[in-house]
Amino acid sequence: MCRKWRNIVFGSPRRLHLQLICSNETPVRETLNVWPSLPIIMKYYDPPASDVDNVLAALEHHDRLCEVTLWDVPSPQLEEFSAAMKEPSLALTHLWLKSNDDKAAPVHVIPDSFLGGSAPRLRLLFLRRVPFPGLPKLLFSATGLVHLELHNIPHSGYVLPETIATCISTSTGLKRLVLKFESPQSRPARQSRRPPPQSRSVLPALIDFSFTGVSEYLEDLVARIDAPLLSYMSITFFHQLILHTPQLTQFISRTPTLKLNGQRQARMLFSGLGVSCVLPRTHSKGLLLGMLCRQSDWQLSSLSQVCTSSFPQALIQTVEHLYILEDTHPRPRWQDDIEISHWLEIFHPFTAVKNLYLSKEVAPRIAPSLQELVGQRATETLPALQSLYVEDTHPSGPVQEDIGKFVAARQVSDHPIAISSW
Repeated sequence: MCRKWRNIVFGSPRRLHLQLICSNETPVRETLNVWPSLPIIMKYYDPPASDVDNVLAALEHHDRLCEVTLWDVPSPQLEEFSAAMKEPSLALTHLWLKSNDDKAAPVHVIPDSFLGGSAPRLRLLFLRRVPFPGLPKLLFSATGLVHLELHNIPHSGYVLPETIATCISTSTGLKRLVLKFESPQSRPARQSRRPPPQSRSVLPALIDFSFTGVSEYLEDLVARIDAPLLSYMSITFFHQLILHTPQLTQFISRTPTLKLNGQRQARMLFSGLGVSCVLPRTHSKGLLLGMLCRQSDWQLSSLSQVCTSSFPQALIQTVEHLYILEDTHPRPRWQDDIEISHWLEIFHPFTAVKNLYLSKEVAPRIAPSLQELVGQRATETLPALQSLYVEDTHPSGPVQEDIGKFVAARQVSDHPIAISSW
């Protein structure tokens, strides 16, 4: 570049938003000595040990760091890097930290001195399996936070739900919140749980909320917040035999955009890891509630509880299209001794369903339960049903026979249904 153009470019660094990007292949110490004192973006993905000095060289310029990405970093290296980031970072806007240690390995705890506990310009914070006890102090300083994502939170990184609620209440621009714990060990102590407060904090910009953990933690959190614009919510619980979530039900009921099921449909999805029920509004908006469990009978019991105790019944009773599907990644391991009554229980809340869709994998498992609905029981389950869609175009054998008995019983009860391929 000619000197004239170079002078013009470097004469307007803020207007042109000039930044220096340091990556795995960047000789940082040599580079920073050549270029002007521009803001630094540091992106290191799975850095080898030979790159540690490059990372440390960039971290020395704490007053210029605007984005830091340390992805798939072993704990020993993460310990070195976090020790080098003790000064408050007034320029930092984006921070991604991801440990590559597996669950069996001990994780390095980020010290309270990290960033001096202050990052006032921080807009995005992403931590994956990185415990940070000093997180509340940092969040209090980051009042302009827009995205907060804490994934695979180990128990050593546990933060009380009321503390999280208080911290994010100061971030009025927060749009995305992700809290995903690594194990059910991270739960509020029974003796420390307090009754719901009289007033709640309002998160006026929050539109996306995802949670994985125990129901007690979520109950204590949503009892303290309101999110009037929330349009997508994904909740996955670790397996528990009894699910009691009145605070979650109330939270959904007082959130206008979550109460709207524009497509009036629900999708039940079985996988090798768990089960979920989704009430979509659009392709990217809606409400998902599920539970992590592998055994088929537990999945059916969990799904029944989710639909009866977590979803507001006023919302469930608007569903007219019900899909029951099997996920292929990974596929569920079906048990052969599932009681028929377990299948019927998941249908009970859906009193307004007109169209039932069965994938070809689940149809042979559900059909035997439908053929039990004869005589006086013909309309006690799915009373509004008008059409049954089976993915297999030509169901044969026991499936066809069982569905035929169900259709005949509905015909006799003067509530006929049509059978179609899907």
